[in-house]
Amino acid sequence: MLELLSRCGGSVGLRKAGRRKLTSIAVSRAPRMGDKLVDAVLAALDEQTVTVPGATAAETILPRLADTLRDVLRQRDQVAAEVEGVLDAHPLAGVLTSMPGIGVRTAARILLEVGDGTTFASPGHLAAYAGLAPITRRSGSSIRGEHPPKGGNKQLKRAFFLAAFAALADPASRAYYNRKRAEGKKHNAALICLARRRVDVLHAMLRDKTTYQARPAA
Repeated sequence: MLELLSRCGGSVGLRKAGRRKLTSIAVSRAPRMGDKLVDAVLAALDEQTVTVPGATAAETILPRLADTLRDVLRQRDQVAAEVEGVLDAHPLAGVLTSMPGIGVRTAARILLEVGDGTTFASPGHLAAYAGLAPITRRSGSSIRGEHPPKGGNKQLKRAFFLAAFAALADPASRAYYNRKRAEGKKHNAALICLARRRVDVLHAMLRDKTTYQARPAA
């Protein structure tokens, strides 16, 4: 779509380009879905019956915005490649990426937020810092159950959560997730429980500088 907007502009330019040119551009960038993309664009143009004020100006601005966004995406890919290179040189890179669900970017985020893990005396401290340690709410003499805290390091919590989701392909992680679902927990709650359990394992891996050791699924 960025290539179409860059070379053709907005609705006026896309309509003027015609199906043949649009298909040529789209298929060169997305061979598998180029034809469908053009069909969707033309269908949307046919449904457009109202001329919006400023459409002429948009025809000039849209290609520039598309070019700018494309440059930003290229820079992001370049930075990601540089981060991967830095991570490969880190002594804990192999330790982190050996755990199911933790890829290069997630490992980089964990290293940025946690370091070598020595500042956290226990897995509970790390879980609390990441906002994964459950809080028991009390009202007088009654206990209302455990709830995940709203605080914590949001970037780290997101990294642990996404890693837990990616780890569902791992039999042991899937078995634990299924057990939590069987207990009545919803999808996100079960994932948070899995992420919290994985913090225990991750803390031990960082402490002992050892790679992940798979265990049979219960």
